[in-house]
Amino acid sequence: MGLFSLFKKGKDAATADSDDAAARLAADSEMQRQQAHAKLQRDLARATALKIDAIEAAMEADIFNDAEPAWAPPPRPRLPDTDTDNPATLPLLDAPTTLLLADDEMPVPAPAAASAPAIDESAILYANGQADVAGHVLAGAIAEAAGEGAQQDRTAWWLLFDLYQATGQQDAFDNLSIDYASLFETSPPPWRDMLPAAAHVEPAYSGVTPTHIFSATLDARSEPALAQWRSQAGDAPVLRLDFSRIAACDDAGCAVLLEHLQALVAARRELIVVAADELVKLLRSCTCVGRKEDGAATWLLLLELLQLLNREKEFEETSMDYCVTFEVSPPSFTAPYKVETAARQLLSAASDRFMLPPVIEGNVAPLLAAVTAYAEQYDALVFDCTHLARMDFAAAGQLLSHLQSLAQREPPEAGQQRERRRVEFREVNHLVAALMRLLGYTGLGRIFAHKY
Repeated sequence: MGLFSLFKKGKDAATADSDDAAARLAADSEMQRQQAHAKLQRDLARATALKIDAIEAAMEADIFNDAEPAWAPPPRPRLPDTDTDNPATLPLLDAPTTLLLADDEMPVPAPAAASAPAIDESAILYANGQADVAGHVLAGAIAEAAGEGAQQDRTAWWLLFDLYQATGQQDAFDNLSIDYASLFETSPPPWRDMLPAAAHVEPAYSGVTPTHIFSATLDARSEPALAQWRSQAGDAPVLRLDFSRIAACDDAGCAVLLEHLQALVAARRELIVVAADELVKLLRSCTCVGRKEDGAATWLLLLELLQLLNREKEFEETSMDYCVTFEVSPPSFTAPYKVETAARQLLSAASDRFMLPPVIEGNVAPLLAAVTAYAEQYDALVFDCTHLARMDFAAAGQLLSHLQSLAQREPPEAGQQRERRRVEFREVNHLVAALMRLLGYTGLGRIFAHKY
């Protein structure tokens, strides 16, 4: 009996051991199954995102596949490639303006005849501080056009978007965005809080904005020019970085730009970045998950730009890819201090622009004196209206008269005719642009409203 009991105990112990091993294997299998399921979900999510991007790209290609805008002239014969006198410019003399400037370089168009009275009235009301009444006028014009079934002019919508942003009415802005997307079947503009600038919450800055325009290639040779620009900019509170021309980059160039960007952010400088979206796309094309030879600086510059653009979700996703590639801890997201963005610009009239203050009203003598000093240093007068939320009607008239006198450059020799300067107003909100057009600023120079 004892012998059988001994064999029974051994069998029970072996059975227990096998049960424990089976339990461990089952747990391991369950963990592996969960990990595989999570990986599958991530792969499906990425594949879905890529498919959506491909569909959107195909839709854009179908919509914007014309060589020129609808108002462009018929295609012309191919232009000569060379010219003996000036091969760089003369072949372009016969080209349509839309070929040279493209849509993003065309001045603001006049509103449609049906909505022009409401736009002019609302622009004057807003300029004189009657924002609520101006909003009712614009909303009424939009509702009236919808009730009559007439083709909608987007200008009235753009003015109302800017009015809601300048007065901090985000709920009304969101409701208008839904109607805009439904009517025009396009994405509505993103919310941009203009209220602090319009309400004088912080001291208003106006003056020359030191600008650095990058060359076509971002590499180690970018360092001297960038360092010299920062030295010349001194303690200027607002700086402008224009990435419009960058078409290629390497890791050394990314390291140069990254170092200067981080220094400017640490110094809490206010930045205006031009064509940052295009640079982000370029950097993404230069990186690949798991490919270390791309270099860490390219990844870190991409992350820095996503922070400046306040794209936290994209930053988190990209930081995880960076973590996997270089086997390091992912960096944490920090909201930007003060960063404004501007669309890519193909042409630049001058490197340094004059930043107009958030509100122009009352005594404008100090502003006019600063503009005069700016005109003494530069041939072209380019005004950055990124911060400009409102111009008083009377002050706008004084500024126009002063600029008309400055636009006439004194001749180098007696007896010669006076030359006209180039005058441009960039990144103008649509309310101010409507007022400028009404007062005759278009006879002085070109007005470029910010794009929606």
